[in-house]
Amino acid sequence: MKILLGIAAVLVVPACSYAQGKPCEELKTEIAAKLDAKGVKGYSLDIVAKDADIGDGKVVGTCEAGAKKIVYKKGGAAAEAPAKTPSGL
Repeated sequence: MKILLGIAAVLVVPACSYAQGKPCEELKTEIAAKLDAKGVKGYSLDIVAKDADIGDGKVVGTCEAGAKKIVYKKGGAAAEAPAKTPSGL
């Protein structure tokens, strides 16, 4: 949990301050690169409308002049991939 809060703190402040007009895919790629560089595994980054419910996720950036936000969720696509693999192969 401390790691998640640390990552969120590191990413939210710079992302909110300089990325207001950035395209969402570009910002998402930059955030993913930072997370990967820190060795974070098993997460997902989703682009959602600014008013969307984020559930148990954390907002780690805003984009397209604040119209959308990027949500970090632990246990995303990378963690789900082994569960979808057929066991008979």
